[in-house]
Amino acid sequence: MPIYEYACTACGKEFEKLVRASAPAPACPSCQSTDLRKKLSAFAAVSGTASAAADLPGPCGSCGHPEGPGACRFN
Repeated sequence: MPIYEYACTACGKEFEKLVRASAPAPACPSCQSTDLRKKLSAFAAVSGTASAAADLPGPCGSCGHPEGPGACRFN
């Protein structure tokens, strides 16, 4: 089951929801509106050998964010 990111067009709240393909559209946890917009989400996939993991960036030097330098926007 994928996790989708949504933005409610009624109240502006952004949230994530684990959604099954056969499930009805979720409702906003803040205002219960179903007038939602799916947000474009980034994802990462590592496949292959252990050397593929070595190609991933190291933690951010400023805050330790696991996505690497600049991911936290403090750099």
